[in-house]
Amino acid sequence: MQKSCGSSTMNGLRTTIRMKDGLANAIPRKHISDIAITRTGKPIIRTQGGRSSLGGHTVTVFGATGFLGRYIVNRLARQGCNVIIPFREEMAKRHLKVSGDLGRITFMEFDLRNTPSLEESVRHSDVVYNLIGRNYPTKNFDLEDVHVEGVERIAEAVAKYDVDRFIHLSSFNADPNSPSEFFRTKARGEAVARSIFPETTIVRPAPLFGFEDRLLHKLAGMTNILTSNHMQERFWPVHAIDVGMALEKMLQDDSTAQQTFELYGPTNYSTAEIAELVDREIIKHRRHINVPKSILKPVAKILNQALWWPIISADEIEREFIDQKIDPSAKTFKDLGIEPADLASLTFHYLQGYRSSSFNDLPPATEREKREEKKYLHVLDDQ
Repeated sequence: MQKSCGSSTMNGLRTTIRMKDGLANAIPRKHISDIAITRTGKPIIRTQGGRSSLGGHTVTVFGATGFLGRYIVNRLARQGCNVIIPFREEMAKRHLKVSGDLGRITFMEFDLRNTPSLEESVRHSDVVYNLIGRNYPTKNFDLEDVHVEGVERIAEAVAKYDVDRFIHLSSFNADPNSPSEFFRTKARGEAVARSIFPETTIVRPAPLFGFEDRLLHKLAGMTNILTSNHMQERFWPVHAIDVGMALEKMLQDDSTAQQTFELYGPTNYSTAEIAELVDREIIKHRRHINVPKSILKPVAKILNQALWWPIISADEIEREFIDQKIDPSAKTFKDLGIEPADLASLTFHYLQGYRSSSFNDLPPATEREKREEKKYLHVLDDQ
């Protein structure tokens, strides 16, 4: 009986060993060529599917609750990064909870004037993004507080904990001598970041368009009536998804450290031309009343101080008279291997909700124009 039991046990062990050997052979072995080490010493593991899973990266994204934040957070979380999101308002961060797998997204409450909370947000990270920006002053924070003093505190925390990479989002037309306070403070913020952390990557995006933008939706809305420069300012609008892709590539490419990037779209538009595209897409005509700058600017300043919700600010009126200028020494999408999308090809995607129910099922404006052109050519051929 004992012999039979022992024999049965030995047979079971041999079966288990054979099964383990089979499983070991079934699992693909990872070769040395599948693992690369970056300049900062972080491993990048390349999977068989061609995707790169970033092992060991912990990334802090300041300003993640804003418009651009969701695009970069989602990309980082999908790549396997642990993403730390500092936040001020509990309700403002809800949409980011589902950006990554369980445990990939960590929320930390912070205050831009509270240095310990900033340091706690970056102390475990090897990459820090600063997307914090303010388009208009408020009672608690003016543009200097956010774009200069806030950047200074974040850069000092990054330098204190010897973070590998600091990527700072500035703005197009950043210039210390600009008539716009927004552009002046953005330029000073760049200088402060570089003085404290010389390897800072500066990113200057053009006006962004996307699902939550202040460009297409503003022009399509009913309340956007007053303007001051007949909407003649010119710029190269850029897709938010393209900027998110560029920010992700900067994390993977250490050669982008200490560089300045200007990210803009392929086509130059005036605001009036974009408004025309918007009107064609929503099949409505939005009226705009031009008010002289000398009148609208002080009115906007009073409204900005009196109301707690954003309507318009004096500095936004000033920016209507400044065209976008490109810095020829800065790097662009081309240096990152990205082909930016044109605004005209995506207006239907973002503006269909502004159509009335009568026109909701109609095709995009560009497709309707092609159909009309074919009809016109067909009539000419018959003649």
